[in-house]
Amino acid sequence: MNHIVLFEPQIPANTGNIARTCAATNTHLHLIEPLGFSTDDKHLKRAGLDYWHDVHITYHKDLAAFMSFLGDRPLYLISKFANRVYSEVDYTVHEDQFFLFGKETTGLPETFMREHADKCLRIPMNDAHVRSLNLSNTAALIIYEALRQQGFPELELTHHYDNDKLD
Repeated sequence: MNHIVLFEPQIPANTGNIARTCAATNTHLHLIEPLGFSTDDKHLKRAGLDYWHDVHITYHKDLAAFMSFLGDRPLYLISKFANRVYSEVDYTVHEDQFFLFGKETTGLPETFMREHADKCLRIPMNDAHVRSLNLSNTAALIIYEALRQQGFPELELTHHYDNDKLD
């Protein structure tokens, strides 16, 4: 199973969008507190639409509690400061893998990143034009790369709708 982990997320719409992606991809969502909003927030519900109840969510009181929960399972830190590109990793070798994303304003703690530098992954971008990519877009990009490599397990590659526009 794939896991998206958000470290102290601050923007409810980003978390809601990520929750929706998790519901669509059978991805477990982990939220590391403190959160910058309430999970009852109307903007969070709006971004996640009516999918919030279909998301498997685990809350962790802080980064240390999450790391204790993680144990020896594979962890990838997604950061613009990483030197290794996310597409260079084989996401098919582990049963569970965790993708950790930092908060929107400051990312992951520098000390933590230095301790886990070998686990840091970057999405290529033009740093001269933007500071960073949107958190929810980044999470979707990473999870779909992992799923692509895994053959999109338990996801419908095609679907027929009653009012299918292509029929």
